[in-house]
Amino acid sequence: MLLWIILGFFFILSMIAGNRLKAKFREYSRIPVAGNLSGSEIARKMLNENGCYDVKVTSVPGQLTDHYNPLTKTVNLSPDVFNGRSVASAAVAAHETGHALQHARGYAWLELRSALVPVQNVTAKVMNVMFLVLFFGSFLLGNLIPMNTALLIIVISYAIFTLFAFITLPVEFDASRRALAWLSASGITNSQSQVKAREALGWAASTYVIAALSSLAMLLYYVSLLSGRND
Repeated sequence: MLLWIILGFFFILSMIAGNRLKAKFREYSRIPVAGNLSGSEIARKMLNENGCYDVKVTSVPGQLTDHYNPLTKTVNLSPDVFNGRSVASAAVAAHETGHALQHARGYAWLELRSALVPVQNVTAKVMNVMFLVLFFGSFLLGNLIPMNTALLIIVISYAIFTLFAFITLPVEFDASRRALAWLSASGITNSQSQVKAREALGWAASTYVIAALSSLAMLLYYVSLLSGRND
């Protein structure tokens, strides 16, 4: 029952944050920025002014699928952001460009996060296999693996997930800080639109905070199960 309460609670929080983020993006997509620059033009301008001439700006399908890929050195913007000429598109484009600047400057938290990506991917596969083993072991094949061993593997996996999630937070907060500072200094946003850009990025950041807290809650839940079995 406790597991379902935890999952339900954070699912509701994620839904609220995600809906608010989409609502703010739609609202601020109707507010133009100075110079009528598109998101792709803003990203390119921010990159050039910071000496990042080797980073490409591309468009990727989907909504709010924007991200920076350090392996290919590309700022990938969704069509609404790539072509948009609004406060919303400016904020998102500048934020993703902020990650490119982190990469170029050797920002320690981004480097640590990037180093953990392969570990995170392997851990996710291990978790999937573990839950399948537990399912078939419990209902079909008998005990394939001792429960304490299974719980220990799950605890280790969630510890890695939680570490990754919390390392992501300073990466995201710093990218937004760089974005907002540059938007203001370049005159793309004024005092009023700067507030709206900050609010939009704030709601985006909240989704990462909720994900980190959710992962921590799940970690503590499985730690309690494991410690309870060992008492």
